[in-house]
Amino acid sequence: MIIDSHVYCFTPIDTPGGHESGAVRMRFAQAGYSGHQQPAYRIKDLQPGPSDVLNPKASTDLMQLPDLQFRANYARGRMVWNYNGDEYTKQFFPPNLRNLEFTPFSLSSEMDYAGVNAALIHTDPMLGRDSAYLAECKKVMPGRLKSMIPVDEWRIKDDTDAVIQEVTDAVKVHGLDAIKFNPLGYASGPESWDDNWYRPFWEAVTKLNVPVFFTLGTGPDFRNRKRTKADEIQGYLNEHRILMKWMERYPNNVCSLTHGFPWRLFLDGNKIVLPADIWAPFKGENCNLEVCFPVRLGDLFDYPYREVWPTLEAMLKNIGADHLLWGTDMPFQNRFCTYRQSRQYIEKYCTNFIGKSEMAMIMGGTAKRILGF
Repeated sequence: MIIDSHVYCFTPIDTPGGHESGAVRMRFAQAGYSGHQQPAYRIKDLQPGPSDVLNPKASTDLMQLPDLQFRANYARGRMVWNYNGDEYTKQFFPPNLRNLEFTPFSLSSEMDYAGVNAALIHTDPMLGRDSAYLAECKKVMPGRLKSMIPVDEWRIKDDTDAVIQEVTDAVKVHGLDAIKFNPLGYASGPESWDDNWYRPFWEAVTKLNVPVFFTLGTGPDFRNRKRTKADEIQGYLNEHRILMKWMERYPNNVCSLTHGFPWRLFLDGNKIVLPADIWAPFKGENCNLEVCFPVRLGDLFDYPYREVWPTLEAMLKNIGADHLLWGTDMPFQNRFCTYRQSRQYIEKYCTNFIGKSEMAMIMGGTAKRILGF
């Protein structure tokens, strides 16, 4: 059984999608575009251009974003903004995305063609926060889709009870299957996200008995552009320490890290060099890791991504196939390879160090265990 542990379904980007309005959702999109690694370019001549101008102060306050007429161009499948009299864009979305939406019907067609049996839908503020919509997506492919639960991390401090209720309803009313928690993307302040004013939230939602998927950053100072690479690495390892405290407090809750590690942070030339401490959270039985390389490194390495094979082998050694789960970030991985190729770079080219039983766990067995497909 082939299970993709990381896909998306979302409505057109300037519709509300669970936010108060389409305009609010577009602010999240503008902030996301500002910091994303895909290159921006001037439309008239395809010359490189800036995207940090969309959020020049790297602010978490979405009301501080400048008005650059950030907007959707549905016909060309891209977001556009104005700067110094010219139009700019970047392909954060893959260029073949119709109407800047990715429906469960589109996902179904991609899965059928690539031979993917089941998948887990992820959530993101830019892509929508609507639990009812995600429940409807599941109905398109009965038994084949499960879905994350949107969590407004930035509201937990001041609106704790409401956020808890939203997550509870997502499980008990809408039948969603896992919690997606991004502790640094939109949360504010230096407080450790496993404790302090997060504690009541965790005490409540861990009782729902669904897995928690974390997207870890590089610490509360992650928007400080003066930080060195060493600072960022240390910040990420500090996040691992918080995760381990969380696992100690909630030993019966299964968790997983989305996207794998922040691979670009550990690049040394064309090699990924990982610190020894990075394996610490996986010494127990409850922490899992997504195997997801093309969407993060496909602009730097070509298919079949030979440069990442030693890292995948190290993941097998230090984590084990029964705690690794294949994911793609579909449809965003289509920027660099086809959906079939996102399977084949592992299944066809890594058989010299991945055995049949290990391959079965990575490509579906681990996700089946965690999510109960």
